[in-house]
Amino acid sequence: MQENATVTDTSRLFAQHDYLRLLGTRVSGGAANQMLMVALGWQMYELTRSAWDLGLVGLAQFLPALLLTLPAGHLVDRKDRRLLLCTSLSLQCAVSLCLSLGSLQGWVGPNLIFVMSVLLGSARALQMPSQQALLPSLVPSSLLARAIAAASSTMQAAIVAGPALGGLLYAMGAGVTGSVHDGAALVYAFSMALLVVAMSFALSIRQRTRPTRRAAAGLAELTAGIRFIWQRPVVLGAMSLDLFAVLLGGATALLPIYAKDILHAGPEALGLLRSAPALGAVVVGLVLARTPVNRRVGQWMLGAVAVYGLSMVGFAFSTTVAAAFIALLVSGASDMVSVVIRQSLVQLETPDEMRGRVGSVNSVFIGASNQLGEFESGVTAAWLGPVGSVLLGGVGTLMVVALWWRLFPALARRNTLHP
Repeated sequence: MQENATVTDTSRLFAQHDYLRLLGTRVSGGAANQMLMVALGWQMYELTRSAWDLGLVGLAQFLPALLLTLPAGHLVDRKDRRLLLCTSLSLQCAVSLCLSLGSLQGWVGPNLIFVMSVLLGSARALQMPSQQALLPSLVPSSLLARAIAAASSTMQAAIVAGPALGGLLYAMGAGVTGSVHDGAALVYAFSMALLVVAMSFALSIRQRTRPTRRAAAGLAELTAGIRFIWQRPVVLGAMSLDLFAVLLGGATALLPIYAKDILHAGPEALGLLRSAPALGAVVVGLVLARTPVNRRVGQWMLGAVAVYGLSMVGFAFSTTVAAAFIALLVSGASDMVSVVIRQSLVQLETPDEMRGRVGSVNSVFIGASNQLGEFESGVTAAWLGPVGSVLLGGVGTLMVVALWWRLFPALARRNTLHP
């Protein structure tokens, strides 16, 4: 009976056509973004050979997302979420075009990359809450956990394909002309094409719920998402756990240094390493889409983050591409368990009229853990070296898990996803 119910629910989920269109938007847009990040990181390191500058690229993306969080969330709760999503994708498309032309014509430098990173961060301030707020309105609530797992898994598939394809295209373009900038230009051009595909999917979504009309954006309206999260210990604990774990344990910004200077490999290896966490996440996401975690969800989440920290300790000591790949594979698999539980808890605890503002705050938590984490990695790598930086982050993640188990007992005791 359980097997039949699982098959029926999976069939129902993939009969939601607007949900599938949103998946198309996420996959094509996510792959484009990952290709952009591979090209930006490798090109910046070729230009500067500086871990500090790699960290600054992450900071340049995080700061505008932080500053735009509250107004972006308010917009998502008032305006057409599909059009806001398309606005974000079109800005990223313009960035790709500028970087491609600049690389071909030879006027791309560190300053331009920093400026484009600021624009990318601004675009994501709108993209992430728009996507998050759209998803629950496209599927029945009984299918939400499966929908989030499937969406996360397909997104991770894009994160597998995007860096691998980006690294391959970079190497191919550079190999033909002998110029690394021509390789970057090719990657940026492909990213732009994928972003156009993402926009076409987004425009075809039929939004089933309309944003509630609200008064002008006063302070109370803008900060409602923050107050909502602060008053719910389970939501606050889940979001902050992910924030600090990835902030400390993430090593994405250092992958160009690992690939080039420690593993003595080229951009193909960089693409492979960037794809490894996503590949592990895809496998686990597919399992969770079919068999969601329904019991002891708090303990599962905390345990998964602990495994993530251990995997980063293993990555710190990797001396071959294969060993580094396996460590990152495990990190992505464990992170997917945490991501699906966290997103399900947040969405199920949040009413639709609040999802834009809560989603915008959540996007800052995610952005802080990713972009600000890249800055933290760059700074600590400049002080301690790349191995010391990753090792410190992995140990720090394990300490966060132990601390959160005591600070948020409601999260540790949470049994089911539904309130």
